[in-house]
Amino acid sequence: MFTGIIKSVGTVEKAIDLEGGKEITISADFADKLEVDQSISINGVCHTVTACNEASFTVQSVEETLRKTNIGDLSEESMVNLERSLRPDQLLDGHIVQGHVDATGTITSIEQEGTDWLFTVEYPPKHSGLIVGRGSVAVDGISLTVANEQGNSFQVAIIPYTYEHTNLYTKQSGDTVNLEFDILGKYVLKHLENRED
Repeated sequence: MFTGIIKSVGTVEKAIDLEGGKEITISADFADKLEVDQSISINGVCHTVTACNEASFTVQSVEETLRKTNIGDLSEESMVNLERSLRPDQLLDGHIVQGHVDATGTITSIEQEGTDWLFTVEYPPKHSGLIVGRGSVAVDGISLTVANEQGNSFQVAIIPYTYEHTNLYTKQSGDTVNLEFDILGKYVLKHLENRED
């Protein structure tokens, strides 16, 4: 489990295609604190560390992960959001993020408004019941608050600190982002659907 508070931006050193998957090595400033078998969030996708040293760590992604997320788009020099798993003694500063991506979205516009940035993201219409104004959403693993919603798109306002300390500064209109909707909203929606049956 994660919080959506990005602690570091890593750089992909190697991305090797495997049969039905991909092996990715990422340089990170906290690599020396990792151990094999630990969970780590990469762009909001939970992975297991398979190897590590003082400067980098390696994970493997299966075909389903590559198909359902933007992990398959990663190549050498890609910048990725990283977060280690939540400890029991750690503050929950963002919101509960499982690292299980629900869908990918497409950035349709990026506008600077004063010191902030407004990102508009379009997503599959079938998930529209899970986006609520002032609610939480994880975008590439970042815990963000929905500023506006309309149809199957939403806007998030990015403060300068988040813009500079995540991979958002590398994003352009048309880029794909991983989306994980609020787990509480998913349970409520499921409960309401079951009541209607």
